[in-house]
Amino acid sequence: MAVVHRILRRGLSAASPLPSLRGLLLVSPQEPGRRPASSSAAEAAAGDVEAELRAAREDVRQLLKSNPCHPILVRLGWHDAGTYDKNITEWPKCGGANGSLRFGVELVHAANKGLLKALFLVIPIKSKYAGVTYADIFQLASATAIEEAGGPKIPMIYGRADVADGEECPPEGRLPAADPPSPAEHLREVFYRMGLSDKEIVALSGAHTLGRARPERSGWGKPETKYTENGPGAPGGQSWTSEWLKFDNSYFKEIKERRDEDLLVLPTDAVLFEDSSFKIHAEKYAEDQDAFFEDYAEAHAKLSNLGAKFDPPKGISLE
Repeated sequence: MAVVHRILRRGLSAASPLPSLRGLLLVSPQEPGRRPASSSAAEAAAGDVEAELRAAREDVRQLLKSNPCHPILVRLGWHDAGTYDKNITEWPKCGGANGSLRFGVELVHAANKGLLKALFLVIPIKSKYAGVTYADIFQLASATAIEEAGGPKIPMIYGRADVADGEECPPEGRLPAADPPSPAEHLREVFYRMGLSDKEIVALSGAHTLGRARPERSGWGKPETKYTENGPGAPGGQSWTSEWLKFDNSYFKEIKERRDEDLLVLPTDAVLFEDSSFKIHAEKYAEDQDAFFEDYAEAHAKLSNLGAKFDPPKGISLE
């Protein structure tokens, strides 16, 4: 049988806020961070991984048909990649898309509250495919969720290596906050650290067209609204848009107009139409969905590659 290792190996003490997870085991058919050895040529091995990635993508699609979990899968990929620091050259200290979010030491970061649910959704899929890393399944699930919600095709590549254990997780505090003292300054501090631009900050913010904020997780949002009281999925929370499982440009329209008190507007949302540089792009996306889709797809793909170490070096395309 394959090697079994603990998802929460290292990082949780006996006083952990997640004591029920201390015994959680994941099947991992390969040494963490490496792909399985193959008796065939390297090209054939890469072909096997490509076939597994395609099968995993289809499994994610089937999951999304039965479970409206698009928003949390997007968040999972973003939070694994969004810890990247361009000023740190050593891997994996630089953070980024390296599968570290599977470890308890990072899962308990405040910004990651609720993401254990996402892990439980994707790990059964990952465990079926020996050549698919955690880093890849997180990003594959995120991009597939965008596409299945009606969003643009994301030009993804795969072949990311995983970190080996929780000691290689990034420090807390690298992800965006919802209510910083200076929203524009905060967004730039976080996203410039990743090497992203004002245009990419605004485009990526548009992913809030999906999902809801829950006060018990983030401290933001109403307990429920007319748009969330009946689900789908678990009822409750406050969404940014009325059709919060549909990916389109309605986020920008709603933030601009701010006519519906049942829709959420965070300080980091409002600033997109207040800051002069952000506003150029936000206004454009509110008027032109095609432009938003084009810029979003490019920005999402760039985010998903941050801090990743690829094998093969140019990655694996499924297109």
